[in-house]
Amino acid sequence: MASGSGAHITLLAFDYGLRRTGVATGETRAGLTRGVATLLPRSGEIDWTAIAALIREWQPDLLVVGLPYNADGTDSAMTLAARAFAEELARRSALRVDTVDERHSSGEAQARLREQRSSGLRRRRVRREDIDREAARVIARQWLHEHHHLGED
Repeated sequence: MASGSGAHITLLAFDYGLRRTGVATGETRAGLTRGVATLLPRSGEIDWTAIAALIREWQPDLLVVGLPYNADGTDSAMTLAARAFAEELARRSALRVDTVDERHSSGEAQARLREQRSSGLRRRRVRREDIDREAARVIARQWLHEHHHLGED
């Protein structure tokens, strides 16, 4: 899809991790993002069944995976693992998969959730699963922002 095109795009964004993978949805019409799931590995492997179910449920046009580069922009072991996840996701889903630099998504997610808690918007304590979902939401928002489909939400 061309950047800035009038076409409506729904995406699923993934904050891939070895212990947990956060998933969020985003859409270009209103520029909204929402954390939808935190997936846990099954028998040490990615839960492809759960990912397929999310793809069926949300019917995305595009998948987005965050790549966790080192602070200096070089690849880390996790960058390579996330890139391999993105490649397998493309193969299994037959959907376009974009990647975004997500060096700061988890930190931003944690700060947003803690602020919600201290302001009273969030009553329960922040769990790791919440951070992963919010990090995926940050990734979705970043893709939308980079492609001129979003202000700030």
